[in-house]
Amino acid sequence: MHFIRPIFIATGLLLLWQTLIWTTSVEFFILPSPIQVCSALMLHLDLLFKHGVITLSEIILGLLFGLILGTSSAAVMSYFRHARRWLMPILVISQAVPVFALAPILVLWLGYGIASKVAMATLIIYFPVTAAMFDGLRQTESGFLDLARTMNASRWRILCCIRIPAAVPSFASGVRVATAVGPIGAVVGEWVGSSGGLGFIMLHANARLQIDLMFAALFVLAIIAVTLYFGVDQFLQKILLKNH
Repeated sequence: MHFIRPIFIATGLLLLWQTLIWTTSVEFFILPSPIQVCSALMLHLDLLFKHGVITLSEIILGLLFGLILGTSSAAVMSYFRHARRWLMPILVISQAVPVFALAPILVLWLGYGIASKVAMATLIIYFPVTAAMFDGLRQTESGFLDLARTMNASRWRILCCIRIPAAVPSFASGVRVATAVGPIGAVVGEWVGSSGGLGFIMLHANARLQIDLMFAALFVLAIIAVTLYFGVDQFLQKILLKNH
């Protein structure tokens, strides 16, 4: 039953797409038909799979490093008041400067390999995770904190046993947002300069007017992003249910 609604939505979008092609007679190099995109997908399946694995690896690594850096920064800001005064401006600056403008610099510093794309994804993921985790740590029930202090619990025990478990719902929300925006960093990095990945395929297909291949790569990217998001969402829901 859970798969019926997505199937209906996908079918409706495809019919709307095909109807648009029929009614407007739009040129192939502007908007290929679903049949042409499907044919390109089948024809270049091995190529798209190979480069899809590269992009998926970049997203997962960026998500991993973003989660580690984000949770660590939030915990440090919550535990050390003086560190908050130093880290908070860095957190704001990381979002004030457009991440897309940093892509050429990261490619210049880290090269055309996977490192610059992982760094891009990490930068995009870092803020939502840090902000959500920090808010969760700050909004811990005051009664629990007062009771722990009455029992002479150390700040470290309060952080590990009370603040962090209480921040899990907020952290889960941040992870969901991070999972949704993570592919942006990887693909933008591939557009700026790379030797592989779905962004690389899309860029070169567009330059050669292989618009059907470009749409096929975009479709694979969408499948990866949606699957990753719902997979992470299901995992987080199980964790939240266990905590309750």
